Amino acid sequence: MELLIFLIAIVMIGGLIVVPALRRMRGSRGAVQGAMRASDPQEYGFVPRERLDVRLPGPDRQLIDALEEVQARQDWQPAARLLALTDATSELRWQRVQTLAGAAAFELAQAPGQGGMWLRTWRVAAPEDPGAAAVHAEFLVRQALLDPSSQDFRMILEEARDVCHEAARLAPEDPVPHIIELGVARGLAYRQADFEELWTKVTQLAPHHMGAHLAALHYWCEKWHGSQDRADAFTHAAAASAPAKSLLPALPLFGVFEHLPEANLVRTLYRSEVITKAMEGALYAVRQAPADHPVLPHVRHLLVFFLVRAERYAEALEQLRHVDGHVGAVPWSYGTDPAAEYTVYRALAVAGWEGGGGTPATLPR
Repeated sequence: MELLIFLIAIVMIGGLIVVPALRRMRGSRGAVQGAMRASDPQEYGFVPRERLDVRLPGPDRQLIDALEEVQARQDWQPAARLLALTDATSELRWQRVQTLAGAAAFELAQAPGQGGMWLRTWRVAAPEDPGAAAVHAEFLVRQALLDPSSQDFRMILEEARDVCHEAARLAPEDPVPHIIELGVARGLAYRQADFEELWTKVTQLAPHHMGAHLAALHYWCEKWHGSQDRADAFTHAAAASAPAKSLLPALPLFGVFEHLPEANLVRTLYRSEVITKAMEGALYAVRQAPADHPVLPHVRHLLVFFLVRAERYAEALEQLRHVDGHVGAVPWSYGTDPAAEYTVYRALAVAGWEGGGGTPATLPR
């Protein structure tokens, strides 16, 4: 049964790419045994699939505690206290607003009409709370983007834009409302001049904010209002101007990910010069950034995806060692079951490592 599940997983993530990679290992039997070994995650210190946290990209004990209290009692006050104590100019605030809004959206999806009631109560009970307004705005953007073909798509985004402006009024030094509006701009197809005016507001408040750059990147992508060339220009300019210890050198890798072909028949794509350079930039950023940077796990998760596909299994396992336990990040969050997507790649990293003769004991620490 484990073998069958593994083979299905290979097909899920693109057999045209992965199967040739596995064939180049020391025999297919070794690769399969390596993947099956990953079903016992404790050998590598990995968390079992059923315990993976899909809410966050990485650990944030204060946020988890507040969120569990909110969800257990449907009481908004722990969330309000947490955001009030979070520096408005820090990337941690953006990350926490994202997670709280995502939690409310997930609850609503699980219990239509009732889920996420704590957020609605928060907005009514504390109308001047900038944290509540920011979470509400992000929640609305997420609701709209669930179905861009919906009749309500534009109406929801227009409401989100109003709430963004309200949040900005309540906290003029907080870049988060403007960052959230970048998502509104993408959905409502802001003119380029209007988008750039909004981007100027963001950069005046937080010029090197990694989360803001990730949000802006989507607007410049081919699938929204730009092109691959425009997205590349945006990501490389940000990387080139990055200050020391910034994560911005990793931005080109996100641009590459957003423009991957739907079907790839080029076996060496993930070892091409363009992708290799983008990966090296991301690895450099990871090494230089503070260990507690709240957006660092986002970069590590994307590196796992690319390193596995490039057959750089030891490096993939190194990234997994830092983020394992949390899967609320791209690329896993694009799927319907982030934990399943993540564990497939984790299994492939182990299969590749052990197919080359590695063991849990010989993995570099």
